[in-house]
Amino acid sequence: MAVYAVNYFYAAPEEELAMVRPTHRAWLVEQLDAGKLLASGPLVDRSGALLIVKGESLAEVAALLDQDPFDIAGFIGERDIVEWNPVFGPWSND
Repeated sequence: MAVYAVNYFYAAPEEELAMVRPTHRAWLVEQLDAGKLLASGPLVDRSGALLIVKGESLAEVAALLDQDPFDIAGFIGERDIVEWNPVFGPWSND
């Protein structure tokens, strides 16, 4: 299974994000428990987030992320998904 780095760039103000954030985070916990999400968190100096996700293909990861409550609400202005090869660390294949 491949590992993907995903950048979210939000297209909504913080007040709107805050209203959906509890549902978004509950969805993230479901993906973590299912072994699909490896890590996630907001970017510090930007309106967005970084997610590390496992999947069989980019299309599978995109379909999964389409179910994110933030995406459903239209809060993600741009989403960048790239396959990542973690050579060192807990997600490496070695």
